Amino acid sequence: MVKVNKFIDVSEGLKAGQFGVGDRGEITSISDLDPTYKQLMDKPYACVMAVMGPSGRPNLTPMWFDYEGDKVLVNVASHRKKTQWIRDTPQISIVIMNPENMYHWLSMKVTVEREISEDDPNEGERVTAQLNRIWQKYVGEGDEYGLRDPSIDERRVLFECRVDTIATFGVPG
Repeated sequence: MVKVNKFIDVSEGLKAGQFGVGDRGEITSISDLDPTYKQLMDKPYACVMAVMGPSGRPNLTPMWFDYEGDKVLVNVASHRKKTQWIRDTPQISIVIMNPENMYHWLSMKVTVEREISEDDPNEGERVTAQLNRIWQKYVGEGDEYGLRDPSIDERRVLFECRVDTIATFGVPG
């Protein structure tokens, strides 16, 4: 079960308790999420991901967003500090905001359940394929991810994450 908190928005005018949580509920699957918010996950909208760094402060990174079934997928370069921070504290927060209306957004708290290395002999191809798929979603040019660091043999890590809670706000227009 995934907890869903629906914030009261002002898209239809001022309301008592606006910007507070209106309804609380649960869904059994991401596919059960209201289409008003699910579309934020499906469109090529960047997310901002927060992970805890060693200073105890959140580190925020704009990233591409992806999911498969009920798992959020986080694909990162293995050599980056952020990758170790995720390993050290495997709780991640994500927000996806509609670029046409900042009062239409979705926030998720997720927990890493599994890590897959691109070099894994059994599942490594899945990491590369997922990276190429989100490259197509966000860039739409070429068949392969085109931003690997040319100065090193950049390798990727895929974190599969369970969705713990979702918060929603606003409407598209």
